[in-house]
Amino acid sequence: MPYAIRIHRYGGPEVLTYEDVPTGSPGPGEVLLRQHSIGVNFIDVYQRSGLYKLAGFPATLGSEGAGDVVAVGPDVDMFTAGDRVAYAGAAGGYAQERLVPAGKLVKLPPSISYETAAAMMLQGMTVRYLLRETFKVGPETVMLLHAAAGGVGLIACQWAWALGATVIGTVSTDEKVELAKAHGCTHTIVTAREDFVARVQELTGGRGCDVVYDSVGKDTFPKSLDCLKPKGLWVSFGNSSGPVPPFELTALKGSLFATRPSLFAYTATRQDLDQNAAELFAMVASGKIKIAVNHRYPLRHAAEAHRDLEARRTTGSIILVP
Repeated sequence: MPYAIRIHRYGGPEVLTYEDVPTGSPGPGEVLLRQHSIGVNFIDVYQRSGLYKLAGFPATLGSEGAGDVVAVGPDVDMFTAGDRVAYAGAAGGYAQERLVPAGKLVKLPPSISYETAAAMMLQGMTVRYLLRETFKVGPETVMLLHAAAGGVGLIACQWAWALGATVIGTVSTDEKVELAKAHGCTHTIVTAREDFVARVQELTGGRGCDVVYDSVGKDTFPKSLDCLKPKGLWVSFGNSSGPVPPFELTALKGSLFATRPSLFAYTATRQDLDQNAAELFAMVASGKIKIAVNHRYPLRHAAEAHRDLEARRTTGSIILVP
């Protein structure tokens, strides 16, 4: 019997339980996947705590992983048993084996390992749409990136550097400064002892940034808006410190723009998903982006992974090993 991590109620990491969970056979449009690596992301924490509501209980968290196709259901013609695949955005990832909608899967190139794929699919495809679609980053772009030493942050620093942008990154501690810089961050701001608004104004000569990428939420709002130049864009794509409170549109002074994008919206069609994943794979294969898998936990220790992530004791990507 395969094992999985499930929750039976909202709460802290202690609600994560390691259980026997039967998988079953793939139905129409489904694939049975034996997983080799599983990604851990803040969305898992949001769902576990109840910030993001689940359909019901018991529930298996996790939306990212990589492994081998064991069997395919009716109407699946894109994959066959033995294919190496990866996915992001398919609930139920904290498991040794699982059923996945075939529409969520992409084939892994030989150059991409299971571990690398599980560590980068959600974060890497998020960075791709943020920098290539939500705001088209280029050599003239000056951007503020919160949590620059996190999983998304380290990928975003590298990708933005490859595009020629100036990256101002915030980090929570002095220990994370060199890590962010080593991955392409032009300037760093340690939020534990520096006012990031004042530093951004200093670094930009009072002009402000073209775009702010904000995955922190409550702790960085509304100050993130004060870092933008007129007609700049605030991109809120996470809530690691808690959700952004409701605000009046008058807060967008200076003709500012605000958006709340999601990976689901940017990979809603097969064409969008394949294009996003292909560009990510190409960037990693070229060496322009290196995926930092800095933390590995056995699947049964998922609670420990959540504790470390929430306490900001992690950098780069986190994976669970079934």
